[in-house]
Amino acid sequence: MRLVKKRYDVTMNQTFSEQSVEQRLTGSPLNRFWTELFSNSGQFPIAIILLEFLKDGLLYLTRPDFYILVPSSMLQSYFLARQPVLPAWQKFFGNLIAPALYTVVEMFFEGMEFFTAPQHIAYLVIALLIATLQTAQVNLSGFLADFLLIVENVIRAQILFILYVVFETIANPAQTFSVTEFFKDTSHRFIGLATFLLGLSVGFANANAQRHLILLRQTAGQLHIYSEWLLGRNLLGRAFNDPSSMLLSRQRRTVLFMDIRGFTKWSEKRSPEEVASLLNRYYMNIESLLNNYQVIKYKFTADEVMAVFIEADEAVRAARELQETIGRTLLKRDLGVGIGINTGLLVEGLLGGQNVRFYDVIGDTVNTTARIEKSAGAGEIWISEDTRSNLSNKIASAQKEIIVKGKDQPIKVYSIQ
Repeated sequence: MRLVKKRYDVTMNQTFSEQSVEQRLTGSPLNRFWTELFSNSGQFPIAIILLEFLKDGLLYLTRPDFYILVPSSMLQSYFLARQPVLPAWQKFFGNLIAPALYTVVEMFFEGMEFFTAPQHIAYLVIALLIATLQTAQVNLSGFLADFLLIVENVIRAQILFILYVVFETIANPAQTFSVTEFFKDTSHRFIGLATFLLGLSVGFANANAQRHLILLRQTAGQLHIYSEWLLGRNLLGRAFNDPSSMLLSRQRRTVLFMDIRGFTKWSEKRSPEEVASLLNRYYMNIESLLNNYQVIKYKFTADEVMAVFIEADEAVRAARELQETIGRTLLKRDLGVGIGINTGLLVEGLLGGQNVRFYDVIGDTVNTTARIEKSAGAGEIWISEDTRSNLSNKIASAQKEIIVKGKDQPIKVYSIQ
């Protein structure tokens, strides 16, 4: 039963890591795909399909046009949405995928006659204009970026007007043999002016929304950084994806404590700036190392480090690497670290009041781990009997008994090399 629980915890931890806060800020690939399809890549293909269907009825579905337009626009959407941000050149060529595929395949069936249809020429021209405008916006900001976005939306709105003109040319050729004759009809003037003003209106709205979105993302990014400082990457993901997982609960965990031996005496002879500099390098090295392991939570208190692991094997592997890497660095200053590890039941989750909370672990397992760590000298790693029994390989080169506050009997600990 315990093995199943452990596997469940590992799976949950991996899931929370994968569903990161970054994905919430940029959207999932699927969300980006649908947004791209309906806001960009699919707009002209939808208009062409509607035009051809109104012109030819169900006969249109017997021709290859429909079966080329839909997959090509979806392929373009996939290409443009596969990453939150694309380089400028990928943005440009990505916007030409659908019209290029449509043109090449249709020419195979129709030859040069393909270019006699005005909607086909319009598709290529509009796609090239939008590709150019979107590419230009990649490295721009401020007024110029807003202006290009407005122009892009005006052009998008003209898709409707252009295909309306094409349809009218087919349905009422007498009224459309010249531009002057076409605009004599007040309904034509109305639609032309309405689509232009609609594009202008949507462009201004999108430019304002884009500015607000950038501000929100910058703010969310800062809050994300601050939250990670308090919770860590994995716990922050858990808090967003499943808030109930942060409630206090009893779990079986392996806890690691590490402390610098001789730090107090060393720091008494140094300036506060030198002590702070050492601690910051110490923290950064530990953080870089522990990010490679399945760590639920780690925290720093002066020169002491506490890390909570799901698996005892992970904790021991991390302890060995910490001792080798951190210990070697501190040896240059005649310092070292002692490490203690213990496994058992504890309570983990959010603690605090109404407005200030923090994620922590409490219980006898935690307290005992701290006592074991105090018994470890520089360069030593000591583990409890419970941790040793949870290891896949019962390694231990030496053992001893230590007196632990709150325990009636001494506890046995084992040395790890």
